[in-house]
Amino acid sequence: MILNHIWGLYAHPLEEWQTIDNRHESLLYSLSHILLIALIPSAMGYYSAVHLGWSIGAGDPVYLTHDSAIMIAVAMYIALIAGVFALSYLAHWMAKTFGAEPSFTQTLELAAYTSTPVFMAAFAAFYPTLWFIVCVGLVALSYSVYLLYTGVPILMHIPYERGFIYASSVVTCGLVLLVIILAATAILWTNGIVSPVFS
Repeated sequence: MILNHIWGLYAHPLEEWQTIDNRHESLLYSLSHILLIALIPSAMGYYSAVHLGWSIGAGDPVYLTHDSAIMIAVAMYIALIAGVFALSYLAHWMAKTFGAEPSFTQTLELAAYTSTPVFMAAFAAFYPTLWFIVCVGLVALSYSVYLLYTGVPILMHIPYERGFIYASSVVTCGLVLLVIILAATAILWTNGIVSPVFS
């Protein structure tokens, strides 16, 4: 089953990383995981924006039109997948510096499974209130960083101390990618290419 590691990453992450390392699924398997799990934030963003309405402060809920929400959901889906691939490429590129020689599939597994909690946090959009989404997102991001720090030494087969520095470098790259995605979003919205249309 494509999503069979999700429960293990929450219940017993160290053992699950060991299982992932022992199996080393194919590139297609990891890609399937990303393609499925990235649907969650895109679908939830669409559903909450069109049917539930976002509460920002004390005013009335804000709704988007169907067409606008679909366009933003598709753009989000593409950006999330591109972000995971970019992070896995950067992790692969930096690996030799830290004495690791992983395949691209290994770094893709690392990026895919560490990003899973952040993607799954999108279920919080069933209650689309800004403060709640931010709180759930911060918890999910913290757990993703924890998964990264625990997964790097196991998947990359390097000592914990070197893995800590490697994981810190990957976190830095992830933050840079996040800023790039946010900047691209702001540019697209400002120029009216993917700007929201309120209903």
